[in-house]
Amino acid sequence: MNSATDQLLVLVLLINILILGTRRTRVAIRAIAAQGVVLGILPLLIHAVNAHILLITLFVLLAKGVLIPWLLLGALKKVDFGEDLEPFLGYAGNIIAGALAMVLAFTFAARLPLAPIHQGLLTVPAALATILAGFIALASRRKAINQVIGYLLLENGIFIFGLLLTEAMPLMVEAGAILDLIVGIFVMGIIINQISREFSSIDTSRLTALREVE
Repeated sequence: MNSATDQLLVLVLLINILILGTRRTRVAIRAIAAQGVVLGILPLLIHAVNAHILLITLFVLLAKGVLIPWLLLGALKKVDFGEDLEPFLGYAGNIIAGALAMVLAFTFAARLPLAPIHQGLLTVPAALATILAGFIALASRRKAINQVIGYLLLENGIFIFGLLLTEAMPLMVEAGAILDLIVGIFVMGIIINQISREFSSIDTSRLTALREVE
């Protein structure tokens, strides 16, 4: 692990805070795309470069950095979606929750019985902090498309964990996870479009107002 890797992981943590605190969905989508690019570069810095690592890098760059953000931006253009997306915790509350999650992640990672080669690395706390940021985004955001971004954050945290085992991890495992994610985004896009058409809103909190027709 080198200083360049640590700097990129710090950038990942800063992007987490940006996504939790921004009120503009397009900014959040571009931020998750930038995070995907960073995650695509990390395997080249952590492991010896070989055909397997190059394939993972190329696949992650295309999927996380290009394809998935493009799908989200396309879905965003098709719905009547205002930029003022007040989360349940508020923007300041989200940022504070993200900072607390980061502190908790570092504290918990320091107590884990990690292998000697993994102790002291920024990879584990960054992964935990990103997973927690994803949960915060999923729980606090009102709009369905923002919850998709939260799910992407969650998956990115799991991917960072996988970086410790990249050389032993079959490419098809990661490919299967990404394909499942893309399918989930397609389904969410259909749901977002249907909610917008039927209810003139994609605020998922309004679904609690639905009542069973007698």
